[in-house]
Amino acid sequence: MSEKDKAVSNPSRRNFVKTGAALAGTAIVGGIVGNLIGGKQVVEKETEKVVEQSVQYTSAMMFFTDPNDLKVIEAAAERIYPETEEGPGAKALGVAYYIDHQLAGAWGNNVKEYHVGPFYETEAVPEQGYQTRMKRNEVFVSGIELLRNEAQSRYQKKFDELAKEEQIAILQDVEADKVKLHGTAPASYFFRLLKQATIEGVYADPMYGGNKDMQGWKMKKYPGANTSQYAKVVDQDKFVEIQPESLNKHMM
Repeated sequence: MSEKDKAVSNPSRRNFVKTGAALAGTAIVGGIVGNLIGGKQVVEKETEKVVEQSVQYTSAMMFFTDPNDLKVIEAAAERIYPETEEGPGAKALGVAYYIDHQLAGAWGNNVKEYHVGPFYETEAVPEQGYQTRMKRNEVFVSGIELLRNEAQSRYQKKFDELAKEEQIAILQDVEADKVKLHGTAPASYFFRLLKQATIEGVYADPMYGGNKDMQGWKMKKYPGANTSQYAKVVDQDKFVEIQPESLNKHMM
């Protein structure tokens, strides 16, 4: 009996991964269609073109209109996820663009979320969740203003021009609610959103803005959307490192 026949007669999870991933990978890349019509090279060139266009798209501002606002977020995110000997930090990974795009979309606008009062800003318990009239992108706008004002009043500089220790000191006070955010949300809420979005931007697929050149994945040896390669290594007992691929590569 052939390996293919064995896979069909014994539909285990491992066999499903081996056969399903291989077929899915072939279909996504377009190899079957490309070979049938003799246009494999055309498909590959079109894919490269889409990837290039997508990279340009993710490096554009969608929510912020002032590049200086992006610089503040970039500097703050770098303190949350700094560059180390292990690899690049949030700034080099383009996390600020990920955050910018999220603020422009459903997450930043609290789409499909209950957003009508009453809001119990002082008596609320954690189980009640979101307790402010402000949308997430409005919280970020106020948060940027807060960081900028604190930098100016304490050090007479822009936040992104401060020394690392000075930026950390301000962010620690924001996290501890030692400073007040303009609006109905506490400063600590802004910090929590900033931290969440920063970590997401480091490890999200590059098509969403961050994780530039998949360097966040490479630090974790995560293969990303490279599912077609799983079938070759699923039977191996030892860890096999696979070069990561973004969803960008499979966009047609």
